[in-house]
Amino acid sequence: MTLDRRAFIGTTAAAAATLAAPMVRAQGRPRVVVVGGGCGGATAARYIAKDSEGAIDVTLIEPTRTYYTCFFSNLYIGGFQEMDDLGHGYGTLAADYGINVVHDWVTAVDRDARSVTLASGGALPYDRLVVSPGIDFVEGSVPGWSVADQDAMPHAYKGGTQAELLKAQVMAMPEGGRYAMVAPPNPYRCPPGPYERVSMVAHALSQVNPTAKILIVDPKAKFSKQALFEEGWQKHYSGMIERIGPDFGGDKVEVDPAAMTVSIDGMVEKVDACNVIPAQKAGRIAHQAGLTEGNWAPVEPDSMRSKKDPNVWVLGDATSQGDMPKSGFSANSQAKVAAMAIRGELTGSAVFPARYSNTCWSLIATEDGVKVGASYEPTEEKIASVSSFISDTGEDAALRRQTYEESLGWYSGITSDMFG
Repeated sequence: MTLDRRAFIGTTAAAAATLAAPMVRAQGRPRVVVVGGGCGGATAARYIAKDSEGAIDVTLIEPTRTYYTCFFSNLYIGGFQEMDDLGHGYGTLAADYGINVVHDWVTAVDRDARSVTLASGGALPYDRLVVSPGIDFVEGSVPGWSVADQDAMPHAYKGGTQAELLKAQVMAMPEGGRYAMVAPPNPYRCPPGPYERVSMVAHALSQVNPTAKILIVDPKAKFSKQALFEEGWQKHYSGMIERIGPDFGGDKVEVDPAAMTVSIDGMVEKVDACNVIPAQKAGRIAHQAGLTEGNWAPVEPDSMRSKKDPNVWVLGDATSQGDMPKSGFSANSQAKVAAMAIRGELTGSAVFPARYSNTCWSLIATEDGVKVGASYEPTEEKIASVSSFISDTGEDAALRRQTYEESLGWYSGITSDMFG
């Protein structure tokens, strides 16, 4: 799927409107508050505001003024993108769509009172709430590592500075040094995919440190697009990458950030840079609001409505919904379904049957792109895959180049779809 490129314009006036808008509230309109300004939240806010043509008062709460996409952050590490290319502001959502953009943290959700509390001390009422908080990490899932160690052993699984830190550490490795990745168990956010990241680290090292080695410590017996990645690693980075799965202790790992070591089933390995990607769970506010069961938030397959509260919708990585992966494309697709359902309830507009889709692209080397994807429909139990596709091993260079170029078009399209 390729979306047309659209200009993204952020101006000083738009930024000023973003700051001023939360103080101005329309009277008599139903109120929708959206928590989280990523693929799910920004898309939902834009579609609710756009398609309701001003009939719904939409507030988007997001702490960062510039959102750095997790998707394509691996390409930044590999040298194919600049960090500035991954940053997007919210000015157009405020100026062109009338969305109240509030840059703050949500500290609590009172579902009985239908209000959210902000870190700055204010509270915002809602008629409908959309929660799209992304992921947090399961404490203790990698023994020896905690979020306090993310500067020494970055996770680089949330957009922005962590990716910059990881790249700097990779580029500073000594000649012939070793980079290690502790891969996450299922389910995990993707992108940024762990195995695309390995490919991009390998590409960067092949340019500046070709004798360096990469060690993947993996608790999973297999992973998505495995044959494609392993084919590409052999072709482009032969002898550089070693993967240790659970058969050889990949599920029994400890790290020591101070000593910069990784212990695999008791065997201690010294490394020069280490990327720890822990087990994941729904973002903190979903748990605080009582929207989760275990690590994830269950939702109704036909609308993304929370199974815990009929006035709340949960989107994207935070959800337990069935077969869809935890990807930006998925969150964007889910947001459009949710926006239609919310608009239908609040304005009486038509609501059509839900359809979902996803494609995940991965870059292995220069212009060597692969992809996997599916279409989905809701059943009574879950969002279920109804058709799927995946790149083939052995594809020619022209097709792989086309797949990579398709991913560039998708990036331009989805960011326009999110931010206007």
